[in-house]
Amino acid sequence: MIVLEQAMLTPEAKSSQPTGDETGRVGAPMSDTTKRLIDCHVHLAALPDGSNGCYISPRMLKSPLFRFLLWKHNLSPHHPQQANRKYLDDLLNELRASRLVQKAVLLGMDGIYDEAGRPDRSRTEFLVANDYVFHTVRAYPDWFLAGPSINPQRRDAIEEVHRCAETGAVLVKVLPNSQGFDPADRRYRPFYRALVECHLPLLSHVGYELSLNRIDQSLGDPDRLRTALDEGVTVIAAHACSYGLMVYERFFPTLRTLCATYPNFYADISSLTQPHRLKMLLLLRRHPELHDRLLFGTDYPLSVFSMAAWGRVDLRTLAHLIRTKNRFDRQALVCRELGLGFRSIEKILCQSARKVSSE
Repeated sequence: MIVLEQAMLTPEAKSSQPTGDETGRVGAPMSDTTKRLIDCHVHLAALPDGSNGCYISPRMLKSPLFRFLLWKHNLSPHHPQQANRKYLDDLLNELRASRLVQKAVLLGMDGIYDEAGRPDRSRTEFLVANDYVFHTVRAYPDWFLAGPSINPQRRDAIEEVHRCAETGAVLVKVLPNSQGFDPADRRYRPFYRALVECHLPLLSHVGYELSLNRIDQSLGDPDRLRTALDEGVTVIAAHACSYGLMVYERFFPTLRTLCATYPNFYADISSLTQPHRLKMLLLLRRHPELHDRLLFGTDYPLSVFSMAAWGRVDLRTLAHLIRTKNRFDRQALVCRELGLGFRSIEKILCQSARKVSSE
């Protein structure tokens, strides 16, 4: 695995690197010009262009999510290379313009596999190839880190963990609801042990999946992550374990239990300003004992809303949040102003890099 500790900070950020891990905590000095955060949850979307290894089904291309994405970024599905370039340029421009976020972990999306571990293209609706993720990160190492996706069902899953680690991955992303595997299945213990051996955190979707195909929504239960946690994997539960169904947050007790039980358990705050996850944001702001386990993330390219702050901050602050158009900055500022503490994933990644360099 490539040693990434120095690569995680841009030259500009190194000169102002904070001591400790106070980057995004409530009450910590985080002015609107403190470019220190790493976004651990940014999606690399791509249309298949014949060479990037990506795939999107005709049904998915017609879905509301992708229609919105194409409209939002003014992309044409008939010109995939230009569309992919435009999406990447838009992401880079917004990240560069951010006053608070210095880097983003780009996430891949693995497909579905059959019982023999072979790719099942008939059930796969969206795939962002790991090699495309690495290619993009290599092109812009000052701005991106690699978060490939590996479905543990694939017959070469362990080999892919080692390959991705050696290529420079900083974490592995999974989406059990859509990739069709049960994280609690003990057959995947060798996969989890490979992650531990390679010092790679596991970022797993939690809750209902509303954007991609859903094979089994029950697979988004964070309690199913205990198998990985018991094997020693550093687990990051996406969306702070939000159930994702508006006012009902059934996984909040599970979040508290996992934080109390496992020192290797974290959760990211991605998408918490979205209306369907707003309840979790409002719950978490009242539980500062959990804030040390929360990591900054946006779920880019999804929108970031300021509605959670309405009636909860003064008018001047609310006006500032509304005027903040940069999604990276708005996510950090809305959560901070609501009293939600969080940290950057940087410390976790640096600890992993130090472990690798000492071996």
